[in-house]
Formats: sequence, structure tokens, C-alpha cells
Amino acid sequence: MANSSDYQLGSIMAEVKLSSKHLNSLKKFIEDALTERRQELQEEIKRTQERITFFENKYQMQTQEFLRRFENNELQHTLDFDEWMGEAWMLEALLQDKEEIEEIEFVD
Repeated sequence: MANSSDYQLGSIMAEVKLSSKHLNSLKKFIEDALTERRQELQEEIKRTQERITFFENKYQMQTQEFLRRFENNELQHTLDFDEWMGEAWMLEALLQDKEEIEEIEFVD
């Protein structure tokens, strides 16, 4: 199996070319892997959003307000706040991963 990548400056789009004697099997394998990863990300996003909602309810504050106040040293440093910040960062990373996977398309 050989591969190569082409890059477009600006949008930084990569095109990966694969060759195989079993093209349909290879395509199905990749599609299944992407589908599985998309589902995993959805589950992780849901769990992370639930944790964020827990903190928002507990402290009666939206996450954006919490992050702003925390960064401005308006809040005491606590383990809960560390976890809340970590969940907010995790959600951002998970949403970025999900967006990147959803943009993948097969080109003939």
C-alpha cells in the first residue's frame, strides 16, 4: 500500500492517495473507522457537556463567565475549578476533532 499527500496553501487541504488490490474493502475499512471515531467523539462530547453542566449548576455560572472570571483572578483556585477548566478545554478539543472528521470526504 503506497500513499502520498498533496497540500494546498491557504486552506491547508491534504489529499491522501492509497492503493490496494482490495479497494472496496479498504474504503469500507476507512469509512467504518471514521464512523466509529465520530460515534466515540459524540459520546465523549456528551459526557463532557454533562460535566460542564454539573459545574454550571453547582456554581450558578455559565462556563464562559467562569473562564473570564478565573482568568481575571476573580475566583479562588480550587480542585473543582481546575476540573471545570479542564472540561471546557476538553470540549473545545473534542468539537475541533469532530469538525475535522466530519470534513473528511472520499475523492474518486
